[in-house]
Amino acid sequence: MDQQEIFTRFSPDRTNLLAILHALQDNHPQNYLTEESLRAAASYSGVNLSWVYGVAGYYSMFSLEPRGRYIIRVCNSPVCNMMGSAGLIEALGSVLGIGAGETTPDGLFTLEEAECLGICDVAPAMMVNRRVYGNLTRKSLESVLKEFRMMQNERK
Repeated sequence: MDQQEIFTRFSPDRTNLLAILHALQDNHPQNYLTEESLRAAASYSGVNLSWVYGVAGYYSMFSLEPRGRYIIRVCNSPVCNMMGSAGLIEALGSVLGIGAGETTPDGLFTLEEAECLGICDVAPAMMVNRRVYGNLTRKSLESVLKEFRMMQNERK
């Protein structure tokens, strides 16, 4: 889907900017907002480019840097932390060979920490793109990663 197709899904109003930015980012193979997409969103929404940059910079779900196809966000809120999220970040880093804020060399996964995912009842928790996983263990992490690797292989 190209930018114009994305824009046709929304009225050209600044109240739709968050949804537009999410759609643009989700559509990019490296899961980020390019300079071109930010300029196009500003023009389409009728707002200044600096305002769009401010919005994109404020929300942690947006990135101005290339990332992997699958963004793994591990919750590090106090509740998730008490339930073992630090160990999950360590385990993911070990399995993937990367640290928080880094992307695997194949461009498949980016590992990030999130302040709160709002799902404390299933702590420790994480999101992969928009899909939520809770009550995680090191073993369940391996299953989740396997699932996404299989999905990637099916795309090839």
